[in-house]
Amino acid sequence: MGLDKDVEKEKGLPMPVIAGVAVVIIAVVVFIVLGQKKKFEPVVAGSEVIDFTLPDLDGYPKKLSDFRGKVVFLNFWATWCKPCEDEMPSMQTLYETLEGEPFEIVAVSVDSESSDVVKEFVEKYGITFTVLHDRRGRVKEEYKTTGVPETFIVDQNGYVAEKFWGPRDWTEPDSIRTINDLLFNGPKDPSEYKKKGGR
Repeated sequence: MGLDKDVEKEKGLPMPVIAGVAVVIIAVVVFIVLGQKKKFEPVVAGSEVIDFTLPDLDGYPKKLSDFRGKVVFLNFWATWCKPCEDEMPSMQTLYETLEGEPFEIVAVSVDSESSDVVKEFVEKYGITFTVLHDRRGRVKEEYKTTGVPETFIVDQNGYVAEKFWGPRDWTEPDSIRTINDLLFNGPKDPSEYKKKGGR
């Protein structure tokens, strides 16, 4: 009888328990790997936008999702960026041209200095669209932007319809083709945006 107990002890854990532990370990590893992959994926055409809350230049918090139902021109920029400075007047013209339409420009400044620096720039160029301040660069990191300016055209359902790297003249028909299409024809299936990619 004592010998049988010793044999049982030597056998260790039953096979079903070992298999169960192995499955749990594999599941945890897969979850971590997939989570890390998603963490490093940039936001591209066809992606659902990442919602965020940032202060405007008066310190009031605004959420990107507040503009759901509109076509959103989401632009990352900085006061020290000359190409950003060059494209700002055409962004203001676009905003004024589409006044009254379900359209909004949300310009996210990534300046690390105080909002006074951003305010000064905004006043200098007579900017009247929404300007938010990502002083710590948190949202910029979430969107995996590679520089400034970088623009995301977001459809009414919160999906990126088109992505632009670098500055544009936003009064040019070619630059605003997607915006006009969304305003007049409505959003498409996100898979359609993926085919188009970015510019």
